[in-house]
Amino acid sequence: MGLRWYSNVIETTDVSRLARWWAEALDWEVIFDTPDEAVAVPKWARELSSKLEFHQVPPGLVFVRVDHEKQTKNRIHMDFAPHTTDDRDAEIARLEALGAKRVDIGQGPDVSWTVLADIDGNEFCVLSSRDQ
Repeated sequence: MGLRWYSNVIETTDVSRLARWWAEALDWEVIFDTPDEAVAVPKWARELSSKLEFHQVPPGLVFVRVDHEKQTKNRIHMDFAPHTTDDRDAEIARLEALGAKRVDIGQGPDVSWTVLADIDGNEFCVLSSRDQ
């Protein structure tokens, strides 16, 4: 039996701010929020969690407070993909309107994904429908 992917933990100097940003970006909800830790999960998962088996509950995002700002490129990042019927460019524009920035991590001009950074500088990718 393998392990269940439970969560991604993201360090930040402002857990509430970053948790709310990611909840808005993913259309999730923040279900726990203190000065030192916040948790965001898909809205549907909270509604169904009592009916799902442990291995069926999706991973969440946990934000923990640290005293230092992010200083280097992430060693791991998340990839996201809009549904094939959604307008990928409009989704990237929406994320930029929330405060995401396009970043160059050496990906080159001919890749099929876009690298963005959240409001704390954490890199993530928005894939094209052909990457899915």
